[in-house]
Amino acid sequence: MAGATCQEYPSSVIPVRVPCTGRVDVKHIIKAFRDGADAVMVVGCLEGNCNYQFGNIEARKRVEQARELLSQLGIDGERVEMFNIASNQGWRFAEAAREMASRVSRLGPVFEGRA
Repeated sequence: MAGATCQEYPSSVIPVRVPCTGRVDVKHIIKAFRDGADAVMVVGCLEGNCNYQFGNIEARKRVEQARELLSQLGIDGERVEMFNIASNQGWRFAEAAREMASRVSRLGPVFEGRA
């Protein structure tokens, strides 16, 4: 998406491809934090444009569930965000990645003392 159009985004953003954001579960988001992520952005198709009908809608629900769970654990739910971006909008992906990197800079690391 962003790479194909030579859009630059922070190197701290590590894309993990899935067939559909509907496959992203709360446990995947929590695992990302457990594995060292300071934020998770889920990027799905535009609403109403999902190849699997409701995958992006389900993903948004799971992102909200993950936010609530993280908040209960004392982790700012703002660290998880869902973006709906069309495959031909690489510039929007790059913009969203920069927004999340900026958010992480503002919030700091999830766990102090971890590099």
